Amino acid sequence: MSKTEKPDTGMQRGLTSYGDRGFSLFLRKAFIKGAGYTDEALNRPVIGIVNTGSAYNPCHGNMPQLIEAVKRGVMLAGGLPMDFPTISIHESFAAPTSMYLRNLMSMDTEEMIRAQPMDAVVLIGGCDKTVPAQLMGAASAEIPAIQLITGSMLTGSHRGERVGACTDCRRYWAKYRAEEIDDDEIADVNNQLVASVGTCSVMGTASTMACIAEALGMTVPGGATPPAVTADRIRVAEETGARAVALAGSGLTVGKILTEKAFDNALRMLLAIGGSTNAIVHLAAIAGRVGLEIDLARLDRMGRETPVLLDLKPTGAHYMEDLHKAGGVATLLRELKPLLHLDAMTINGITLGEQLEAQGPGFSQDVVRSFDRPIFPQGGLAVLRGNLAPGGAIIKQSAADPKLMEHEGRAVVFDNLQDLAERIDDEALDVRADDILVLKNIGPLGAPGMPEAGYIPIPRKLARAGVKDMVRISDGRMSGTAFGSIVLHVTPEAAIGGPLAYARSGDRIRLSVSRREISLLVSEQELEQRRQQQPVVKPVAGRGYRKLFLENVTQADQGVDFEFLRAEKLQRKTP
Repeated sequence: MSKTEKPDTGMQRGLTSYGDRGFSLFLRKAFIKGAGYTDEALNRPVIGIVNTGSAYNPCHGNMPQLIEAVKRGVMLAGGLPMDFPTISIHESFAAPTSMYLRNLMSMDTEEMIRAQPMDAVVLIGGCDKTVPAQLMGAASAEIPAIQLITGSMLTGSHRGERVGACTDCRRYWAKYRAEEIDDDEIADVNNQLVASVGTCSVMGTASTMACIAEALGMTVPGGATPPAVTADRIRVAEETGARAVALAGSGLTVGKILTEKAFDNALRMLLAIGGSTNAIVHLAAIAGRVGLEIDLARLDRMGRETPVLLDLKPTGAHYMEDLHKAGGVATLLRELKPLLHLDAMTINGITLGEQLEAQGPGFSQDVVRSFDRPIFPQGGLAVLRGNLAPGGAIIKQSAADPKLMEHEGRAVVFDNLQDLAERIDDEALDVRADDILVLKNIGPLGAPGMPEAGYIPIPRKLARAGVKDMVRISDGRMSGTAFGSIVLHVTPEAAIGGPLAYARSGDRIRLSVSRREISLLVSEQELEQRRQQQPVVKPVAGRGYRKLFLENVTQADQGVDFEFLRAEKLQRKTP
């Protein structure tokens, strides 16, 4: 394109190839006019709206209302809204795991943005993997984009106690396994844990990614926290549509927002909210799309100086609707100002610092703590290394038992998910309360898809005896709503021959969070002998998406993305 030529806009963008550009536009307009559009409408900036509504996805159950409000905002601002469907993924309705399909959703998002004419796009998502997938896809498509979060569910009430998914789901299920409550009560609470459509009401992965999206500068101010069924959420949707029209002619593409400074701010937010361990994997994947890498060592150093300030389950006591009433993400950002890059750009065309100033001084509340009285003195997450995890592992120390953060114990090893299911509740299982439960082969390739099975249940006979927590280690993930002394994302994973593959029951393992250590107390000579005796055979598949996944997926430290979807050229590590 010459300097005098204007870039294609609106309906002229990405014309279908027929060898005659004029005919391509003529044909496109002929078909769209069949839906009743006028030339006046078709001459406006086109705003794509990603519709991820699905009967299988109650986290996105307010999608019709959100799309209507976004369209209203687009039209009030002079644009033409065009909604289109993509894959929708729900955490509890996707087999083998939603993470297995995240990359497919990102590809769907990227390619449909590329394939269809739009000057900017509104990404509507909420459930755990949908926001990361959309940000990954939009980053690769590299057009102006803005994220709209579906919003959290309301809390329910069980016999006078306020409850919400899904920290309370796990808490009550643990009581049921320990035979502390009966069949009638577990059925009763099942009706109250999810009181409305929307994402989990605690700081699980969905809420974590919502807060991170706002900290990255990818939402309108206040876009992270309004619950799904509130008027505030609908107003945010309308504002998002209007902002998308302004973005359409701005040249402010996703790559100009997702900079080193933006990721640094996002990691500060992650640490301060006691957020989901999954967010590290997702941020690594999003960063990889713009040619950046997350530096885990730097993240750990940041964690030592960034306390947990948010009093919200599973680390604290409140729920997402309480954070919204307390002023939302802006309240946290004000407390974090000394640690933030306030000159990072946002989709609003102003810096994060300018945006915070425009949001006002805040007000007195009890959900976000000040630096001098944190929920937890360090960041919620710590990065561990040792001969069991040469590439690193993660522990959510803010949601763990402090007494287990320095622990040495005997390993009780499960080879895979089937082995776990068959033996964990066997009365004959040789296990004690001070043992360390180890689960192999639930990493990116092992399961496949790195399922949230790292939240290994306490063996039933120990649960009945009152045991509430044990050290648990795996190469998989756990839900951000979960809690316990759980080491995750062990890299490299067992399925590709990582050291975890050669751990055996009876081995001694040492966990030291203060020293950031996770070590298998077995000599290198013995490990090498085991490698020779038990060579690992990587999983394979004959066809289909599973074959594509197994042949191309990266490890946890690179985001479990497909190698061919990452940016062609790595710029640098971040932060």
